[in-house]
Amino acid sequence: MTEGPIRVLLVDDQELFRAGVAVIVDAQPEMCVVGQAGDGHQAVRLVDELAPDVVLMDVRMPELDGVGATRQIFAPARVSARPRPVRVVVLTTFNLDDRAATAIRCGASGFLLKDTTPAMLIDAIRTVHAGNAVLAPQDLGVLLEGRFRPRTPVPPGYESLTDKEREILRAVARGLSNAEIAQQVFAGESTVKTHVGGILRKLDLRDRVQIVVFAHEHGLVD
Repeated sequence: MTEGPIRVLLVDDQELFRAGVAVIVDAQPEMCVVGQAGDGHQAVRLVDELAPDVVLMDVRMPELDGVGATRQIFAPARVSARPRPVRVVVLTTFNLDDRAATAIRCGASGFLLKDTTPAMLIDAIRTVHAGNAVLAPQDLGVLLEGRFRPRTPVPPGYESLTDKEREILRAVARGLSNAEIAQQVFAGESTVKTHVGGILRKLDLRDRVQIVVFAHEHGLVD
């Protein structure tokens, strides 16, 4: 987590909606809106220029939609050139939106309905900034189910995981916290955290959200 306020970029083609969200976010002492975009192309450019911590991304926009923008934001070249990680939360008017599932696969950390409460919105920003998913892994699994059938073979990196790392990967994908995993595998929380870091490194994943996506994509969770 970076020091200073959480820098938020708002992306929505409705200016009035953006203005309302900006008031909510700027009212928080530990957050600030650093920019606003009305379409996906502008969003990608502003992420490069402003380096926000969290992007609230409307999934349905003309020109380049939120899925396409998220895909570009998490393109490998952009990710490697970024001074610090950026998290994306897609905003949608539809529950279990297929586009939201695609955006999560492209790198988003979850989604929110656009009629969510201000408190839930602020909590979501804090949650993804900490590297976690907005949705519980169980709900995320339901959302992703339709996206990943048939299952795809695991990549070579999975073979490099130890038995303990594979056990912890499945536990993370089921939504267990580090403390709960520590009890399950009879290890300290610091050890679990180290294993999670090893999993992310070996599988070239960004955060725990991507572990959930990986597990469902490759059929590693019941």
